[in-house]
Amino acid sequence: MDSTIQEVIDFLHEIAPNHLQESYDNAGLIVGTGDRVCTGVITCLDSTEAVIDEAIEKGCNLVVAHHPIVFRGLKRFNGTNYVERVVMKAIANNVAVFAIHTNLDNVMRHGVNEMIAKKIGLQDLAILAPKDPVDQSIGSGITGVLPQQMEAMDFLLHLKSAMSINTIKYTDLSMRKITKVAVCGGAGGFLLDAAVAAAADIFITADYKYHEFFDADGRIIIADIGHYESEQFTVDLLQELISNKFRTFAAHCTEIVTNPIKYL
Repeated sequence: MDSTIQEVIDFLHEIAPNHLQESYDNAGLIVGTGDRVCTGVITCLDSTEAVIDEAIEKGCNLVVAHHPIVFRGLKRFNGTNYVERVVMKAIANNVAVFAIHTNLDNVMRHGVNEMIAKKIGLQDLAILAPKDPVDQSIGSGITGVLPQQMEAMDFLLHLKSAMSINTIKYTDLSMRKITKVAVCGGAGGFLLDAAVAAAADIFITADYKYHEFFDADGRIIIADIGHYESEQFTVDLLQELISNKFRTFAAHCTEIVTNPIKYL
């Protein structure tokens, strides 16, 4: 029997319930309705116009994004900015747009941070900042330990390779050796004190501002690997989860690099 868009959404919400999203977030079904048969899925970080075009070209009527395309109220739909254009194009072509954002950040199993931890090769994973002290499966960030202790610079080189990135911004290597690692995909600066309290040697995240790097203060190494770069494998995570569950349509990782930042 053909699966509906709503069935795909319900499945993803079993993994990361919508009520686990942060209060500022706008995860969930943003464009479209769930009652239509799903003809295919494109997974992505950002549902840009190019991704909607890709969905149309591949005959997919559902885009599953990590970041919500709409964060605040829209008063007009006349195509004056990229958010309006994405919504208008999706509606005109019957493409539903769904986002699974901070709710996917806040779960341990199949979450954004577990994916990063696995890429790096961490073991003994635990939530960095649990939402409820009794429940260690829900919360922000993740910690883990390396199978073997590494020199700090060797670990940074390993991190570059494991995460397929070209640039890392980092503080002084105040910890000469790395054993315990704290991770938060995306903008995780709010978890620095938690990472220090967890006795992590290094905190891997993104979106650090200049003056915020001083907050390391010799207590920990901060490694900013970039927002897109930290979350890029979420696209593969979502595609794999959907493909393993549903057999009546194809789920594709987007071929579009939606990172708005270029490096020279």
